[in-house]
Amino acid sequence: MAKRPEKVESIGKKIHKMRTNLKLELTDLAEKAGCTPEHLEQIEEGKIVPPVGTLVQISRALAVDSASLLAEEKRAERRRSYRKRTQAYAYESLTPDAQDKHLWAYLVILAPKKPHDMVEYQHTGEEFVYAIEGRVEIQVGDEVHVVKKGGSVHFNSGIKHNVRNLSSKQSKLLVVVYTP
Repeated sequence: MAKRPEKVESIGKKIHKMRTNLKLELTDLAEKAGCTPEHLEQIEEGKIVPPVGTLVQISRALAVDSASLLAEEKRAERRRSYRKRTQAYAYESLTPDAQDKHLWAYLVILAPKKPHDMVEYQHTGEEFVYAIEGRVEIQVGDEVHVVKKGGSVHFNSGIKHNVRNLSSKQSKLLVVVYTP
């Protein structure tokens, strides 16, 4: 008899389970992670997938590696890279063993001519974005940066920021997030 594929637990459900296991109220985790309780509730309910910065803040608040939230495989396989897909955005942890570190690196892939379909990001720390392929617009506060292959931008991630692919092909970015 063929084995049924295991159902993969969503990031939101994993966050909810970790939060309840730690006996943390939604408002407490939201405050520690630097987001609103409403936003965290949407994440836990699977209505939205958190962007990299928010995922890093939540994982730090839970004292877990952000890659563990992205993992679809069992713990023994956790050393491999992970990828989580949304409509116009994918990210893969390049630092899956950085649970207690302050620096995380991600490979981010944006679909052609698409904005990241999330809210603006804002989280404590700094962010460095390097364009591997394509051309993207990164808005940081009122400043708009157009970054193409080989270009980069470094900014205070405490300022609201978002990204959109200007290319007719997918854009690939190396995103390094530092949180104090």
